[in-house]
Amino acid sequence: MDDRQVIERINEIAYEEHALWEKEGRGEATGAEQERLKELAVTLDQCWDLLHQRRARRAAGQDPDDTSVRDPRTVEGYTG
Repeated sequence: MDDRQVIERINEIAYEEHALWEKEGRGEATGAEQERLKELAVTLDQCWDLLHQRRARRAAGQDPDDTSVRDPRTVEGYTG
């Protein structure tokens, strides 16, 4: 997956997430939709992490294609 594809995926996830947040804000989200919001948040974090990995490798003169999606525990465990 190249940078463009990662960004497209981020946009797709953000669009779906936004629609579900609107529904949640109106009190209309089902339990399944609330769970989907949680899943989307993790997937979005993974995509951003992948994009950052790719950019960092490129900036360091390394091959950005040598990156991979990290597991949710790793990505969600960042403390800043």
